Amino acid sequence: MDQLALLFMLLLGALVSVPIGDRLGLPAPVLMTILGIVLALLDFVPNVNVPPDLILPLLLPPLLYAAVRRTSWRQFAANKRPIFLLAVALVFVTMVSVAAVAHAIVPGLPVAAALALGALVAPPDPVAATAVAGQLGLPRRLVSILEGEGLFNDVTAIVLYHVAIAAAVSGTFSPWKAGLDLVLSAVVAVAAGVALGWGANKVLDLLEDATLQVGLTLLVPYASYVLAEELHGSGVLAVLTTALFLAEYATDPDDVMTRLAGHTFWNVVDTLVTGVAFGLIGLELHNAIRTASGRWGELLGWAAAVVGVVVLVRLLWLLPATWLTQRLHAQRDRDEDIPMSWRETVVMWWSGMRGVASVALALAIPLETDDGGSFPGRDEMVFIAFGVIMATLVLQGLTLPWLVRRLDVQADTEREKAFEKELAVRAAKAAKRRLREIEAAEDLPEELSEQMLRRAFDIGVRISPEIGDDERREAHQHRVGRLKRIRRIQGEMLSAARHEVLAARSEAGADPEIVDRVLRHLDVRSMR
Repeated sequence: MDQLALLFMLLLGALVSVPIGDRLGLPAPVLMTILGIVLALLDFVPNVNVPPDLILPLLLPPLLYAAVRRTSWRQFAANKRPIFLLAVALVFVTMVSVAAVAHAIVPGLPVAAALALGALVAPPDPVAATAVAGQLGLPRRLVSILEGEGLFNDVTAIVLYHVAIAAAVSGTFSPWKAGLDLVLSAVVAVAAGVALGWGANKVLDLLEDATLQVGLTLLVPYASYVLAEELHGSGVLAVLTTALFLAEYATDPDDVMTRLAGHTFWNVVDTLVTGVAFGLIGLELHNAIRTASGRWGELLGWAAAVVGVVVLVRLLWLLPATWLTQRLHAQRDRDEDIPMSWRETVVMWWSGMRGVASVALALAIPLETDDGGSFPGRDEMVFIAFGVIMATLVLQGLTLPWLVRRLDVQADTEREKAFEKELAVRAAKAAKRRLREIEAAEDLPEELSEQMLRRAFDIGVRISPEIGDDERREAHQHRVGRLKRIRRIQGEMLSAARHEVLAARSEAGADPEIVDRVLRHLDVRSMR
């Protein structure tokens, strides 16, 4: 089996793991990691040959961009306090705690190298957290916090990692320089992200075709990442900034085709790239096995100690941080998402799985220092990192669904339905306001005006049938039934038309391009 065949196997596994995970009640990323582990143990499967410095640039930008599309700047702004406590403060505390333990138990491991190990295992993976949380039906406030933590903690951890690696390679460390690097990296990343988002928004206006616009959105996260990295900023933060900018300013309510095509496209990208990323995590077990040859007991003991620190520190930090956030939330009546009970706090604790970023940073540890010597403790650091990733991702990922059911932590469906009903009412009122404006400007026949008024009401009822009274709901159901019958007949007519046009593609002298153009017209008509 060569590298290309292995890639196709991972892509196929990414697709198959979704329905299998739904049937088994397990997260697809965890199943892909297990698949990677199984492949890594097979002799005929080759070692993964991806340069470590390409893992983050290839995998993280599309995953982060897809995740940001599901949220908004307003959500981040409202949750800045819990996000700061998790994405910045907890990453720093975890890094220092892991460094202290690793420096004490691993012989000859310098403080700078131990800090680098702490930085690379500190951030929970944003893709794993959101993928797992999204499938378990957790309360939206928990999903929002996990998304915010996962998206921003990589920024903190990667910058701290680079600072620690530079200190270990050079043998010198300046706290002031490290702090300045952290601030400059963030400023450069935000500036680059906003500039690229603004430029991409202008280009999107020029590209009127939905295919071209969606294609540009695939290039934008990569361009944002590379631009920020070239300017010595945080590529991760730049991607987040660009994605949030475009989500805020590049959304045209009337651009239906681009929105539908983009939604489908990014769902496909998210599924495939997530599957490949977590499959690669399992496949990298080759490196851990090679490192542990003849030293299994010693290395497993060190890895278990660090896993214990990572898991315990998260729990000990979340308990007081959640209590403090709840107190401040109650005093200031802030509109932010926070855990509302100890059960939700426990679920947040157990959701701290490590993933793609930790793998990439572990593999990117330099082989040598500036004086030509070997990087101190590199093999041990890589093994411990993979121990933490496997333990948190597989163990916690497999048991999190059971824990959620055991603690009965579920989404507030009544609140979600109430908000959906409110939006339905607002949508119907907006349609009626516009109808009145048209009636004032144009001379509409009474029959047409009444018909349009019913359709304005139907806009809201189709979203939330509860907003109408019994008589109107019954009338609406009658109209819906009639409309369904019309659509069924029309659908069969359009299907016959598509079959006829598609058959013409095989006829002698038929121009395939014209056939496809006519077929696309019929497809769009069918979608409408």
